[in-house]
Amino acid sequence: MSIPKEQNAAVKEGFGKDSTCKIKRVPVKEPGPGQILVKINWTGLCASDKAALGGKMADSAEGIAGHGTLEINGWSSKSAVPCADSTIYAQESAGTVAAVHPDVADLWKIGDRAGVKWCTHICGICEFCTNGRDELHCSHHLNSALNVPGTFQEYVVTDANYATRIPEGVSDEEAGPIMCAGVTAYAALKKSEVRPGQWVVLTGAGGGLGHLGIQYAKAMGMRVIAIDGGAAKSELCLSVGAEHYIDFTTTPDLAAEVRKYTTYGAHAVVVYASSKASYASAISLLRPRGIVIAVGVPGAPDAFLGMHPAMLAMGAFRTAGSVVGTLKEVDEALDFVKRGLVRPVLTKGTLADVDKYLALLSEGKVAGRVVLNVVA
Repeated sequence: MSIPKEQNAAVKEGFGKDSTCKIKRVPVKEPGPGQILVKINWTGLCASDKAALGGKMADSAEGIAGHGTLEINGWSSKSAVPCADSTIYAQESAGTVAAVHPDVADLWKIGDRAGVKWCTHICGICEFCTNGRDELHCSHHLNSALNVPGTFQEYVVTDANYATRIPEGVSDEEAGPIMCAGVTAYAALKKSEVRPGQWVVLTGAGGGLGHLGIQYAKAMGMRVIAIDGGAAKSELCLSVGAEHYIDFTTTPDLAAEVRKYTTYGAHAVVVYASSKASYASAISLLRPRGIVIAVGVPGAPDAFLGMHPAMLAMGAFRTAGSVVGTLKEVDEALDFVKRGLVRPVLTKGTLADVDKYLALLSEGKVAGRVVLNVVA
């Protein structure tokens, strides 16, 4: 496979609300020890790209900083936000292996199909990496667009041991969004421990994560109540398996509406939405002993999930967070797609369309997931 010396990439220019992504020529890196070079065919557009490029991720970090720096096993709220003017964003992609370092030639061959994710590397030997569930908390992990370049480019170097194999029967445009949106939606539902026949409320249900979450939840036997805004989102949510749809723009009392369908409230609420309001109302949608899973990251610096401790105790409510998923969970999430149980609803564009679709995402005008064709 012929590999060029330079490639096209959508590179961030400017800061905050004035940020844009411009197509520039950048060098193609050669894979080092333990690495492969992946020629990207399709990459998804994530809400985190919108938040980072628009400065909302910085606002969120500022809000955390107002209550002290958050330190979690090597991750710091002070260092979590990329600020370089030349950042290449995006973290969910699928393509073809273009080059393999000799020391991992037993793992990958040129032409193999591979996926690149938000987490691109872990140490593989620490307690978090070896307990089977916490590898994403490895203090040596590397993340696309935070400390390694993302996938808004034609070629990406990545860890051969942490790249994902794309199974037959799953196209690249479907597989790309599963690397982040799909596995994030799926892993959060697993953490909810909702059993078949029980109720789960999904907020932001008509978006990139949410519409996949509906499908995963249905495939796992859960009964789904979707919350989002507008007729287009209603049509999407109901078409992919939601049992009920609640339009937050026309429903003054979300909790009462949820109880109308569930009697006592939901067994779990998964907050895929990144709005402050979604977190403010989440616990009120639960039945006693219910759980809220926090997924979406609000740009509002004063966004919080909680209630008075007395109410929390009396309801025996629980809260938990979830971020993407493990290497094994990515494989599981892809298998649902392979079996036809989950199908991403896609809006397709090209690498030159990044700014266009980021604007539409900011306006809440995209139902499903945006994927961009990167191949020149």
